[in-house]
Amino acid sequence: MTMTTQRPAAPTAHASAPAPARRRPWRPAPRRTRSARRPVAPAPADDMWSVISTTSLMCCLVAGWMVAQMLYLGGLSQDRAQDALYEQFRGELAAATAPIGPVVEVGAPVATLSIPHIGLEQVVVEGTASGDLLVGPGHLRNTVLPGQRGTSAVFGRATTYGAPFARIGELDPGDQVNVTTAQGSTRFRVIGVRRAGDPLPQPRPDDAARLVLVSGEASGSRLPALSPGRVVYVDAEADKSFVTPAGLPRVVPEPEQAMGTESGAVMPLLTLCLGLLLALTLGVIAARQRFSAALVWVVTTPVVIAVAWLTTDVVMRLLPNLM
Repeated sequence: MTMTTQRPAAPTAHASAPAPARRRPWRPAPRRTRSARRPVAPAPADDMWSVISTTSLMCCLVAGWMVAQMLYLGGLSQDRAQDALYEQFRGELAAATAPIGPVVEVGAPVATLSIPHIGLEQVVVEGTASGDLLVGPGHLRNTVLPGQRGTSAVFGRATTYGAPFARIGELDPGDQVNVTTAQGSTRFRVIGVRRAGDPLPQPRPDDAARLVLVSGEASGSRLPALSPGRVVYVDAEADKSFVTPAGLPRVVPEPEQAMGTESGAVMPLLTLCLGLLLALTLGVIAARQRFSAALVWVVTTPVVIAVAWLTTDVVMRLLPNLM
């Protein structure tokens, strides 16, 4: 018996092939739009810390600048003012227009003062109020000019703004004090140093010239203090004198006397300065909410220092003139 193998039938020509899958056109996927983030408001604790830190730093900056200006930086300002006063006075001496009193514009240079023993070289201005003594020693207006017949008084600061009279308490009898005015030069000789309660020097003949240097010092010490407790006087005299013009005022206002202050005249200006400092503080607090603290302080610190400088000059007028 013969077995036959059955083969699968070949596909016929008319059999239809499966159709390929239809591709969809490519389309970019839609982008997801991110909703704008709302700014996060600072927490109340952060606001309070910003206010406290800014106010504290402003107070420290202003107070530190005031002390530095009174004790150190004010000396640079006084040196610059002395240079300008010396050039002005030298020009007036050359032109024979320097004042000889008794009525002289307040703040004008009237004499040069030299004390070799303590290395003092200063130009003396007219007036002894706190503001007048910021630039150098001042001449008491109800006394004669140095070198003229009679007694002349010159005030000077003991601690602040250059402290020109810080060492006058170290002078000994016999030390020289040289003065030059429009009338000429006079050489004085120190006769003593006295304080409150000490006897006054013996009177001199009417044609003699006497000079009294006045400053402040700490009570119980010859060293100057930031707040002097008493007044020190250095008496000096000369054998010759110049003629004293008539018309000398009898009294001077209280701010021009020893340890006088200009409280009434400068209060409006002080109020303005304090208002500027308050406005700067509020401005820094507001700026720190939007910008970095470092950037804010870099921009505002020069402005704060400028206002603090002006404020210190005003405050100095409220303090004793011999300080």
